[in-house]
Amino acid sequence: MKVPMNDLRLQHAALQPQMEAALAQVVADCSFILGPSVSAFEQAFAAYCGADHCVGVSNGTDALKLVLRVAGVGPGHEVITTPHTFAATVEAICELGARPVLADIEARHFTIDPAQVAELITPRTRALLPVHIYGHPADMDPLLELATKHDLALIEDAAQAQGARYKGRLAGSIGLAGCFSFYPGKNLGAYGDAGGITTSDGALAEKLRLLRNHGQDPARKFFYQEPGYNHRMDGLQGAVLGVKLPHLDQWNQRRRQVAQRYCQALEGVEELILPAEAEYAHHVYHLFVVRALDRDRLAAALKQVGIDTAVQYPHPLHLTAGYASLGYRQGSLPQCEQACAQILSLPMFPELADAQVDYVADHIRLYYRG
Repeated sequence: MKVPMNDLRLQHAALQPQMEAALAQVVADCSFILGPSVSAFEQAFAAYCGADHCVGVSNGTDALKLVLRVAGVGPGHEVITTPHTFAATVEAICELGARPVLADIEARHFTIDPAQVAELITPRTRALLPVHIYGHPADMDPLLELATKHDLALIEDAAQAQGARYKGRLAGSIGLAGCFSFYPGKNLGAYGDAGGITTSDGALAEKLRLLRNHGQDPARKFFYQEPGYNHRMDGLQGAVLGVKLPHLDQWNQRRRQVAQRYCQALEGVEELILPAEAEYAHHVYHLFVVRALDRDRLAAALKQVGIDTAVQYPHPLHLTAGYASLGYRQGSLPQCEQACAQILSLPMFPELADAQVDYVADHIRLYYRG
């Protein structure tokens, strides 16, 4: 049996008639940049997240950069975030000339440790940037308290968390703004690069719309209010996301069912640490990540029987060459470093069949029986 990490073809096949009609409408209207399909998706996604506004942008990285800029982050400032994330989180801070300050993670859920964050705040700190990693929300209440106490912007990196909830509140509706990636493999994925920003701050949303489109007044083309960027969402991507959004909760529920099946089938395998869901969280399992001391040997054994696995992320950001200038060393962030040596992502997508889940679990059990 072959078990891929993901198979986007299955999702496309199920939606093909609606998708082709939506894409044909964009082509017929020639509304290829922003336009009606993007506006419709922005309204629908804002309502879904419980926010007043959604601003569609080119990708999740640009979403982060735009919000950080509007929050006043620039040279000489610091932004506290996590080392256990995709590089875009830290990259966006660096693009603005600010310094990323990295707080270690808490081991059970891989999210930023609020106690570590509290120790790192200085007069130069301008924002806190937690990541809802793998579909599990960060512990937001302590971070909100810190942001209020120190007058900091709290910005959610929700790139992997469409539909995740923290104490009943949807990711992207808790901080000043939520930054989403709609990269094709995400729980809500486009057919290319796309991103979005949710917020209930009207002035922030207005400024984001200005900056995403070269600093032009949205109502008057070629009237430039300030230097901006070309960070607009394509009309075709707005159409794709508009077709997919009504299915998101159903897909997330299936992901939770797959995760539960994995956990039941692998219960008692002492060599594995299975993912956990905090009491405050509604996990949407963008990834199903286990921990194993012999991670690489387990992955090789599963590959031999047709099971794909992946490691997100094999290297802590602070120990990569690209971010060596930040000055961290081996041992600086021990929880993250240990996690990166042990984590392994098993196949996870809504169309994954029960038989495939069982096949993966059976072969993990066989591996550990020797």
